[in-house]
Amino acid sequence: MALRLVQVNFKARDDSALGRFWAEALGWGVSSEGPGVTNVEPVGFAWPDPTAVCVDVVTVPDPETVKYRAHLDLATTSAAHKAELVARLLELGATPADVGQGDVPWTVLADPEGNVFCVLEPRPIYRDTGPIATVVVNCADPRAMARFWGEATDWTVHEVNDDHARLRSATGVGPYLELLRTSGVETVWNRVHLDLMPYPGDDQAAEVARLRALGATDADVGQGDVPWVCLADPEGNEFCVLTPG
Repeated sequence: MALRLVQVNFKARDDSALGRFWAEALGWGVSSEGPGVTNVEPVGFAWPDPTAVCVDVVTVPDPETVKYRAHLDLATTSAAHKAELVARLLELGATPADVGQGDVPWTVLADPEGNVFCVLEPRPIYRDTGPIATVVVNCADPRAMARFWGEATDWTVHEVNDDHARLRSATGVGPYLELLRTSGVETVWNRVHLDLMPYPGDDQAAEVARLRALGATDADVGQGDVPWVCLADPEGNEFCVLTPG
């Protein structure tokens, strides 16, 4: 039994507009599974596949003030590529963001709805990840979070210390999941969360029970009667367990 990280879910005021932004940002295509939902994934992608973690944008009303615990870091291959990508993102509607980063080699931006993300300087570790280098989740204890996420998913823990932990698909492809130590306590609902999926033939209820035994708790984000299950990890970061596929 194991789970796969298959997509990052963005709550949006306008899923279509935000979906178009992220499709342009990543060089991917868009599709829709219904009103209020825009799927962003590589052109010709056979979902789910570990070579990419897709973006699912869902229209949901939300509070004006949100503290983000999960965000995307985008990969670049050269200084020129980074400069070109940042310029293109600004033209698409991104804005510079100050999260107290100071003088750093990466660039912090916000998408048109204020979701913060980073454009990284070229790093060898991310040379084969695709446009998304890593999905970052802020946390207080990377070691404990690595234990949880390492057991919750079939992803491999590649590096862990007091400041961060890094996981990647067991097949060694696609983006990383990075658990980054930060100060501060989550006090409001996340607008960006992770979606996990059991393998075909596995049982969703059994997976949810296993996650609860690992320290996950039930989460109510107003989801109502839906086929997926909303949980929170031991530090309160919401995520969803989809039906097997």
